[in-house]
Amino acid sequence: MSMAKPMKAALAAFALTTAVGATAAMAETPSWCGPNEASLALLDGFGGNSWRLVTTASGAEEAAKCPTITQYEYADGQGNTQKAISDINSMAARGINALVVFGDAGPAVLPALTNAHRSGAVVVPYRVDVGGAEGENYAKFIGSSFVEDGKSWGNWIKEILPEGGNILFLSGPAGNSQGLDELKGMKEVLDDKYVFVNPEPFAVTNWDPALTQQVLSAEIAKNDKIDVIVSDFGPSLVGALPVFKEYGRSIPALATSDGNSLACFWEQNKDANPDFKLFTVATGNDNVRLAVQWAVALATGGTPPADNIFKAPVYENSVTGQPNPVTCRPDLPGAIYLSAELADDAQAKAVGQ
Repeated sequence: MSMAKPMKAALAAFALTTAVGATAAMAETPSWCGPNEASLALLDGFGGNSWRLVTTASGAEEAAKCPTITQYEYADGQGNTQKAISDINSMAARGINALVVFGDAGPAVLPALTNAHRSGAVVVPYRVDVGGAEGENYAKFIGSSFVEDGKSWGNWIKEILPEGGNILFLSGPAGNSQGLDELKGMKEVLDDKYVFVNPEPFAVTNWDPALTQQVLSAEIAKNDKIDVIVSDFGPSLVGALPVFKEYGRSIPALATSDGNSLACFWEQNKDANPDFKLFTVATGNDNVRLAVQWAVALATGGTPPADNIFKAPVYENSVTGQPNPVTCRPDLPGAIYLSAELADDAQAKAVGQ
C-alpha cells in the first residue's frame, strides 16, 4: 500500500493538533484532562480511507483540548497485522504514556497490547473487540453500540419490507467484531422471512471500496433478487452500486452508515432507481473522541467520562425524513461525514481537499 494516505493522515493530525493547541489555553480545560503531563499515540490497524483520515483528525483535535498532553503521535498499520503489532511495540518502547488503538486485526494484537499495558502505558483499544480483559490486558475498552445499529437497520427493514425479503450484508475484515455485533442486532428483530444471501456471517470487504465493488458484482451475479443491502461503511458502496444498472436492475434499499458522497449519490440516482431507499446511522468518527478522553484521563489524572460505549444515533431516513432527511452537500468534499463533530473545513483538510 502506498504511504501517501498514511502520511496525509499523520500530517493532518499534527496540523490540527497545532491549530487547536494554539487556543487550548484560552478554552476551559475539560474535566477528563488532569494536571500530569503525558504523551499520547493513536494507532490504526488500517488508516487508508477517508473515514480513518477524518477519525485521525478527530482524535488529534480531542487530544489537543488537554494542555497537559505534550506529545501526540500517529501510526498506520496499513492493513498489515505484523506492522500494527510492531507499531504498538514501538510506541510502548519509546515510552509513550497512553496508546489509543483501533485493533483492526482483533485478538491478534492482544499480546502486543498486553505487553504495552504491563510496561506501564495506558492502553485503550476501541471500537473493535480485541479480546482480553480490562486491568489485565489493557486499561479500558471503549466499545460502540453496534448491536443497536443492527437493531435500527433491522427495524427499518421490517418497515419497508413487512412481508420479508433477501438481505445482502457487507462488513469489513473477516471475523471483525463490529460486523458480528451488527448481525446479532439484526437477527434480534428479523425473523425467518428475511433471508441473508451473503456468505455467513457477512460478505468480507475489508471496508475497501475496490474490494467492495468486486464483492458486490459477484453477489449481484449470484443472486437474482436482493431487496436490501446492509453495509457498515456506506461510502465504500458509491463506486459499486452502479453495477446494478449493468444487470438491468434497480439499486435496492440500503441500510448503512452516513457519508456525504453516499448522500449525493442517492440524490443523483434516486429517480432512476425506484427501489433505492436510504437509511443511515451516524458513521461513528467520534468514537475516537471517547477513547481519547479515557486515555487522557487515566494518563494525566483527570476525571474519566461517564460512558464507555459510544452510541451512534440514527442519522438519515429517506422514507420519513426523520430524524433527518438525506442531505447532500455538493459544496463539500464527498469524503466527509456530516454526522461527525469535526468541522466541515477541518474534515476537508484531513482528507486533502
